[in-house]
Amino acid sequence: MDRPAGTPGLPPEPLVAGRADPIAEHVRAALDLSTRALLDGEAGAGRGETAEPVHRMRISVRRMRVVLRSAAPFLDQRWSEPLRAELGWLGRELGVVRDLDVLLARLHRDAADFDAAQRESAGRLFDAASREHRAAREALLAVLAGQRYRALVDALTSAVREPLPASAVEQSGMRELRALVAEQYRRLRRAVDEVGPGATDEELHELRLLGKRLRWTAELAEPVSGKPMRQLLAAAKRFQDVLGELHDARNAEEQVRRLLADLGPDVRLAFVAGRLVEREHARRVDHREQWWERWRELRSSAAKV
Repeated sequence: MDRPAGTPGLPPEPLVAGRADPIAEHVRAALDLSTRALLDGEAGAGRGETAEPVHRMRISVRRMRVVLRSAAPFLDQRWSEPLRAELGWLGRELGVVRDLDVLLARLHRDAADFDAAQRESAGRLFDAASREHRAAREALLAVLAGQRYRALVDALTSAVREPLPASAVEQSGMRELRALVAEQYRRLRRAVDEVGPGATDEELHELRLLGKRLRWTAELAEPVSGKPMRQLLAAAKRFQDVLGELHDARNAEEQVRRLLADLGPDVRLAFVAGRLVEREHARRVDHREQWWERWRELRSSAAKV
């Protein structure tokens, strides 16, 4: 699955869009950068030495989907929407493995200071999660070797080679890029105003997704923007990170309970699972207390853009 340098279909060097270039050219440059990251991750995912390559692939897919969605008015959606749908399919396939990567890393970290007997009990949970991970990884490798994935890669590399199919909407560059960022911020601000500081976990998950869209749309404009856009990006990342940690902690709690139920009644195992859940719950509470302050920082940065 390793690919040689200079993957056929991609330009020798990453594309760069200028301030005066139309939105479609900025999207093309973003697709080029993310496609390179996707293919780089693919090689590492095949070797399976670390969890990072799958993470890079998943992030690159999510970035491309956000860019295609944010810039949709400036693209021929008969072309962009089928591509975005296929990226959604690949993202779901990658997500199964990535979620289990995150879960296993968190469980091993949480159990690191357990005594020997407790680590032995925790090992049953780890083994169950590892079996699921192996099955998910085998399924993902089959996907990456399959025709549907190859067709998606071909579609991405083809898109990068030539100017993208654009809509009839006028595209004059920086003004529209800033407008795209402003629209994503307005959507996030309306959602935050609606739920307030006491948002539920489900509501915070939706805010996290909106924060990602803002961040990755701002990345589209960042190469031709100044310091205020970079500050917005930094604030959006902090906002996204704290909500991401909250989401991962909540997911870990739920997965430990599920694994325990699947393994059946065992007092020692239940005690260890309870300790793991308690630690993740404490993290969830801690990040809930932080998210509003991260939002205020993001709101302040957005006002300067």
